[in-house]
Amino acid sequence: MIEMFLWIALLLVLGSYCYYLSRLQPFPEKGSRFSVFLFTGALILWIASTSPEGSGEDLPASISVFLGGVFIVFGIRDMSLTKTDVIVAPLAGVLFCIGGISLLSSRWEVADQAEQIGSFLLASTMVTLELYLAFRGLVIGVPGIAWSKSGLRQIHRGLIQGPNGAVAHFERSWDMEDQWINSMSYAALVLIHRHSNNHEKEKECLVELEKLGGWESVDSSWIEAIERGLSDSEPI
Repeated sequence: MIEMFLWIALLLVLGSYCYYLSRLQPFPEKGSRFSVFLFTGALILWIASTSPEGSGEDLPASISVFLGGVFIVFGIRDMSLTKTDVIVAPLAGVLFCIGGISLLSSRWEVADQAEQIGSFLLASTMVTLELYLAFRGLVIGVPGIAWSKSGLRQIHRGLIQGPNGAVAHFERSWDMEDQWINSMSYAALVLIHRHSNNHEKEKECLVELEKLGGWESVDSSWIEAIERGLSDSEPI
């Protein structure tokens, strides 16, 4: 019973931490969705713990491996391909590692030497993968392109100002290596401030844009997308 409550606590803590971190991400719905599944898993385990017939000893670890494995795949896709999230993969990796190692250790006493060596190598591989995901996601953090994408989305939503507005997102979308992302961000800020008649901010951003090569350094389709989004929103 105590072990079941520990699994429930693990899911609740990871779910709460993921939800908190998701509020700090450019695309918070990614982490929020994972949090919902973690809370649902905790609810399932709680219901199972109240069953008079009891539940299988491997049920909590199996749920952890399943949820962790599925969301590692989604998280790696979002981290590497779409570049829209960096927290789901590392946190799902924690769940996958704990569940996987628990399942492997439950057979340790009855396994022969070859199985024990294989289990140790598999557990080591899972831990190594988790260290990579944690470094790639939680240490390196959100890439500038993610904030740039979310800034464009906020424009089309009509959310321009405020802590979650387009301006705040573009002001975070800087990249020391890919200067073209900085050009896109300054170009977007120039157009936004021009749209809102904030001429002082417009001039400041225009100066920075000129340092990066001016309007010629920005793809015309990006400018058209910003202008189209601003034209659809109410004047600020």
